[in-house]
Amino acid sequence: MPRPRLALVPGEPAGVGPELCVRAAQRAWDADLLAFGDPTALARAAGALGLPLVLATPGTPSAPGVLPLVEVATPVAVQAGVPDPANAAATIAALEQAGAACLAGSLDGLVTGPVHKAAINDGGIAYTGTTGLLAAQAGREVVMMLANDIVRVALATTHLPLRAVADAITPAALERTLRILHAALRDDFGIPAPRVLVLGLNPHAGEDGHLGREEIDVIAPVLDRLRAEGMSLAGPLPADTAFLPAKLRDCDAVLAMYHDQGLPVLKYSGFEQAVNLTLGLPYPRVAVDHGTALDIAGTGTADPSSLFAAIDACSRLALRRARA
Repeated sequence: MPRPRLALVPGEPAGVGPELCVRAAQRAWDADLLAFGDPTALARAAGALGLPLVLATPGTPSAPGVLPLVEVATPVAVQAGVPDPANAAATIAALEQAGAACLAGSLDGLVTGPVHKAAINDGGIAYTGTTGLLAAQAGREVVMMLANDIVRVALATTHLPLRAVADAITPAALERTLRILHAALRDDFGIPAPRVLVLGLNPHAGEDGHLGREEIDVIAPVLDRLRAEGMSLAGPLPADTAFLPAKLRDCDAVLAMYHDQGLPVLKYSGFEQAVNLTLGLPYPRVAVDHGTALDIAGTGTADPSSLFAAIDACSRLALRRARA
């Protein structure tokens, strides 16, 4: 079977993304990498790290020290640790070009580095996250899931103010999220009968309505309806005890109702090896599970573990899809 062909996007050029990609380019992978980004930022990162890097033309096989590149130049010179809104369009263009190549079938998956949301919005581009950008480009409904070797945590809502979360958890949205999650666990992860643990929204999962009715009025009816179709769904369960090891042993993924309900537990359990997956796209997309780390950008001290895990995960998912 041919090696997967993966797009690699560094993300914010002033962050740690370029140096992480340079470190990734030093390894032999079970996939061919094609980077989309600014060549000067990558070359400077290689120089700062003291690592060899040849930026080759697309179509050249990737190899240790050799990274094929689709050039997406930044109009303003990149200064490590200092994002420039003038470069926002180039950051977005790299993501869009890589996504388009995956949609066209010329690449088999997409690995993305960290993006600086404020710099993009300050550059005049309305942007809430790469997950939403790729979903809109593909015309698909998607679900964000973060995973490490201990737990998979999917999100019913993502980057919303806390006061907006309850209104966003509607029966239709929750059912759509669970169907996408269930299909991805089955098709992409090879789990024939996925078991999903669903958290409640309120403390103690609403305490029988005394601490909120979302569990009674919204979450439980959706779970009952999908259970009747054969899905294995536990909950809604209190979030403060749902991540106990005994409960995690009996599930394949946890569905949290909002970002900070589930992700602190995942990051505490294994931040360096965690990755961010976009479920529901017609190709696998895996991102690092950390930010741009502007405070250490250019110092050569950024840990590449999450990017390495993302490349490995995307390669495995691309191979599974090719075999399907």
